[in-house]
Amino acid sequence: MEPAHVTVMAREAIAFLQPQPGRRYLDGTLGGGGHAERILEESSPDGQVAGLDWDDMALDMAQRRLARFGSRFMARRASYAAAEQVLGDIGWGAVDGALLDLGLSSMQLDSAERGFSFRAEARLDMRMDKRQALDADEIVNRYSREALERILREYGEEPQARRLAQAMVDARAIRAIESTAELVELIVRVKGRGAREHHPATQVFQALRIAVNRELEQLENFLSDGYRLLAPRGRIVIISFHSLEDRLVKTAFRKWNATCLCPPRTPICGCGWARKARLLTRRAVKPQADEVQTNPRARSARLRAVERI
Repeated sequence: MEPAHVTVMAREAIAFLQPQPGRRYLDGTLGGGGHAERILEESSPDGQVAGLDWDDMALDMAQRRLARFGSRFMARRASYAAAEQVLGDIGWGAVDGALLDLGLSSMQLDSAERGFSFRAEARLDMRMDKRQALDADEIVNRYSREALERILREYGEEPQARRLAQAMVDARAIRAIESTAELVELIVRVKGRGAREHHPATQVFQALRIAVNRELEQLENFLSDGYRLLAPRGRIVIISFHSLEDRLVKTAFRKWNATCLCPPRTPICGCGWARKARLLTRRAVKPQADEVQTNPRARSARLRAVERI
């Protein structure tokens, strides 16, 4: 049975995107197709959506879900960081709106064999793109203690990064850590269960997933000049799920909104920067209480949006 896919902050995303008939939109993180479906519905009868994802399971599910829209929807296997190239390949110029939902989809978490969840036993995988060689097993069982500590500290903001990295190195010297269950057992031994709001393995699994899929690098590449994808008054909406992502989005959007990048009190501007977009969200928008109640996975979601000028 196919895992259920729950779309996060769909109301807010559509409210900021404002889809219109006859316009073109990019869903850079297609997932199960929930956001793309709403965009296509709101832009009827002739709005179009190009959806990108590098996960075969997501592409297959989305294409079946959105088949009723015919040629108004097209999907491509690619990272959103390659959006400009993909849009050129399909003959599109600038789009009228773009959406990124940076969270793991429900189907990825609920597919135990993918190794994303610490609640089900599986091989240490965590690859979104099954074509790539690097997986979580390689990182846990081959990376140096120093590299493991850096990944856990930088990507998981894990306060016990050093102890956990050393514990992984000590354990694999006896026998390889082969499954998510073995890794969780090791984490609990080091950190204890305690009375935490989150499972003790949450930050470790987040860090490994980010490292495997180069998630922050992909996001930084997109944010370097993502405004170039937009037609005038086109909008970008990004939904993030942890502080590392949200910080990158906030910083980039503030830069796009700035009229000058010179240091403060510089007498004459010499940066040559021109304002690219205006902020639609001064602060991150959080999901409404009713959504969090029905879908607890939405609780950490944060939405930010800009409009091209």
